[in-house]
Amino acid sequence: MEYILIIISAIFVNNIVLTKFLGICPFIGVSNRIHTAVGMTGAVTFVMVVATIVTYLLQHYVLEVFKITFMQTITFILVIASLVQLVEIILKKVSLALYQALGIFLPLITTNCAILGVAILSVQNNYNLLESVVFSVASALGFGLALVTFSGIRQHLELVEVPEQMKGVPIAFIVAGLLALAFMGFAGIV
Repeated sequence: MEYILIIISAIFVNNIVLTKFLGICPFIGVSNRIHTAVGMTGAVTFVMVVATIVTYLLQHYVLEVFKITFMQTITFILVIASLVQLVEIILKKVSLALYQALGIFLPLITTNCAILGVAILSVQNNYNLLESVVFSVASALGFGLALVTFSGIRQHLELVEVPEQMKGVPIAFIVAGLLALAFMGFAGIV
């Protein structure tokens, strides 16, 4: 039952983008087309899960053991950057087609603060390894849900008449705010 609560909470109630405001750059920048949003979601999901596992292990078996938890943030950032580079190298060697399909998404993930946020929140919530993995997968799904929903709305906005001054980023910010308000409606669930 606890895992179900973690999943519902991470996807809807405490959505990493719409309530924690982490990962706003790709949320605004990559949300012009649904297919790019889906690609970014896949890449973020993979890196988020692997980064959460590695940072969990580092936190509990290195940082806490040597009492250097003050190094948590810089350690987690280095792990995420290293993982993205490693994934990029492996994909380039193993599957050039997938590497080219992800394109710019992999380097963008390095600077996605949602991944760092999920790793830190897993530690702050005192999740065990399995709970951390469930939380990271659910957070990535919540990120994807918000990103794909926002992309669909932005694509629809291109077809409707919007005042000239509101076109582009201004209307996108208004829609993002309304989407965040809609997700706040889930607050009483968990």
